[in-house]
Amino acid sequence: MSQKYSKTAVKKLKTDYIASKDKIIQRLDEFAKIWESRDDRNIFAEMIFCLLTPQSKAVACWQSVEEIFKNDDLSNLEQDSILKCLTGVRFKYTKSKRIIDAIEKFYSRNSIVEILQRFDDPYLAREWFVENVNGFGYKEASHFLRNIGWGKNIAILDRHILKTLFAIAIIDEIPRSMNRKKYLSIEKKMQNFSKYVKIPMDYLDLLFWAKQTGKIFK
Repeated sequence: MSQKYSKTAVKKLKTDYIASKDKIIQRLDEFAKIWESRDDRNIFAEMIFCLLTPQSKAVACWQSVEEIFKNDDLSNLEQDSILKCLTGVRFKYTKSKRIIDAIEKFYSRNSIVEILQRFDDPYLAREWFVENVNGFGYKEASHFLRNIGWGKNIAILDRHILKTLFAIAIIDEIPRSMNRKKYLSIEKKMQNFSKYVKIPMDYLDLLFWAKQTGKIFK
């Protein structure tokens, strides 16, 4: 299995990992503290962020989240108010509706902390969020769980990660679409590679993301 990987790419990746490891650890510690705080508002902010990120730049999405969360009472927010916060976010009308739906389901009526405490397995938690959050597929649910310190061994298969997986020859092609079977198959390949290079999955994700974007973010 290991022989199929690009040796040049693997060598460069290990060099980049050594250079970036401290920053990666710092970011992952920040994610872990979100769950440790058991603060529903902070956890909900990550849910909104992950609803915004599809086909949009992560930095612009987080800036939009910060604008939304300037409101003390999110439960009273209307769609027009949310739309004004979504600067630089694509498909903002659809996403603003999804945010309203998320506020009603997971902020006004239910506690995300209490929901997560039902699970002792991030894979089962991911399945639940995929089924119950309007706007969450496997990528978004994985992203959310990782960002709140719940997803150490799951893959966030966005376009940045897929490009790097292809460049290293972990996958043979970048899929045009992604169903559950395809997602889990690629995730398994990334997990195998993680074991091979001895870089944990959550570290590897941030490293791959930085390789494509030039920064370690969220």
